[in-house]
Amino acid sequence: MDKTSIIGILLAIISVGTGMVMKGVDISVLINPAAILIILAGTAAAVFVAFPTYELIKLPKLIKIIFIEEKGITADELIYTFSQWAQIARKEGLLALEKISETVEDAFLRNGLNMAVEGQSAEYIRNILSDEIDAMEERHSVGSQIFTQAGTYAPTLGVLGAVVGLIAALGNMSDTVVLGNAISAAFVATLMGIFTGYLLWHPFANKLRRKSREEVRRKEMMIEGILSILEGEAPRTIEQKLSSYLPSAERKKWLEGEMREYVQAKKEEISA
Repeated sequence: MDKTSIIGILLAIISVGTGMVMKGVDISVLINPAAILIILAGTAAAVFVAFPTYELIKLPKLIKIIFIEEKGITADELIYTFSQWAQIARKEGLLALEKISETVEDAFLRNGLNMAVEGQSAEYIRNILSDEIDAMEERHSVGSQIFTQAGTYAPTLGVLGAVVGLIAALGNMSDTVVLGNAISAAFVATLMGIFTGYLLWHPFANKLRRKSREEVRRKEMMIEGILSILEGEAPRTIEQKLSSYLPSAERKKWLEGEMREYVQAKKEEISA
């Protein structure tokens, strides 16, 4: 579970709700079926018009990515893994990695390692894997664009809902009490539009972009690691090269050996 997504949504609801109460607003005004229909159904309609079906059917998967933290191989584990593979390749040759590749769960890493074992050139491997990264980035970009567009449409539809509410309110100006309540209800649509747009849809899009960049970074590390092994670089050299992908504090720990010992102990614990 991606805790930050859950915490962020709960914090948004609590902060806005508490702020409304502190301002003297009755929370029950939010129970406005017309406003909910205009904002949610209207936003969905706009997104349906803007994107083809084959892209929209991926929405459940995108929402899953937002709320679930995938347990992929970490950058630290990659550095340690490539260091171990480099030792094996230098002692026994690249063909010794053939059996290891069969146990690799990550399809991208397994494919790259297989190409190296098969004797493909470094340029060929880099081109193939880089093209795969580009295609992945394009797919991820479409996913984030869906929520970005939803975040753009929702506040505007909130204004539309307010205008519709004001039209209805101004149609009955004889009773000032009823008129005041109607105008108050009209702006509920604006509130919902702004809330969903800027506290849900735009943050969702940003979360997808951040996770995409993190995945690209890991895959770029995999390419550099595979090519380094192919070129026969020493394990220590590979560690120094790949540690450049880590934040400065973690990189320092790795080069000093502290992080390496931690990852090694973690892998031994899992193996046991």
